[in-house]
Amino acid sequence: MKFSNFIYKFFFEGNFFPILTIVTVIGIFWYLIALPMNAEKVERKFKDLNTTEKIIKSWNLEKPKLPTPHQIVKEIVNTVFYKKITSKRSLVYHGWITLEATLAGFFLGTALGILLALGIVHNKAMDLSVMPWVIASQTVPILAIAPMIIVVMNSVGITGLLPKAIISMYLSFFPVVVGMVKGLRSPDQMQIDQMKTWSASSNQLLWKLRFPSSVPYLFASLKVGIAASLVGAIVGELPSGAIAGLGARMLAGTYYGQTIMIWSALFTAAFLAASLVITINIVQNFTLKKMAIIT
Repeated sequence: MKFSNFIYKFFFEGNFFPILTIVTVIGIFWYLIALPMNAEKVERKFKDLNTTEKIIKSWNLEKPKLPTPHQIVKEIVNTVFYKKITSKRSLVYHGWITLEATLAGFFLGTALGILLALGIVHNKAMDLSVMPWVIASQTVPILAIAPMIIVVMNSVGITGLLPKAIISMYLSFFPVVVGMVKGLRSPDQMQIDQMKTWSASSNQLLWKLRFPSSVPYLFASLKVGIAASLVGAIVGELPSGAIAGLGARMLAGTYYGQTIMIWSALFTAAFLAASLVITINIVQNFTLKKMAIIT
């Protein structure tokens, strides 16, 4: 494909302009909302300024109630590109700490979810007994469970990565269980009967029919699970007194009234979640093409 054709398709046939329009509208609305939210502080500190100067000042306060997008972008650029990666002021450093807990919890949650789904589909007793508890487990707020997990694990000398990974696992296993149960049960009765006419065993029925049919459902669940795992990792950093991680960064910003720090950590977390979901989507497309499910 010629470069000019690629540019034309990207800008005029793709999603570039719809996305740009939405981002522009959100940006304008954000700047307008920032004016009344920061007006009180501007009026109190800068009484002698005219209206235009007050507007500009409200968009550039050191500690605003609502920071503007350019302040957040500036903070992210400064803490990502102009700080050493090992510095505790670097968002790369904090992002890596959170990413470790996210991936650990995600893999644990995925393994647990797949195992529970296999048991639920193949065992009627597990279906009747375990599935209701799996659903009920998600009705308890994670903010109530996280401190208990931290305290219990600290009492037996377990600190650091594992408690945060357990909290991440708690959030991420549920979508995997639900998606895999749906996927493993997706083959219709005619397909199952056809396998049985070929004298297929239960294991062959699982690996030759049920599991391949569940792969699209699994990847859809993994996208939800990885985002939930990131939320769990951040929540796990809040009650643990952590000094590193995006959750700790937000907490520090709350303590010192640094709203720009809080919002930059939030945007970094959103970028990290989007990157992880995109990665899973790339793996999904590759896998499904290899399985000839998509072309």
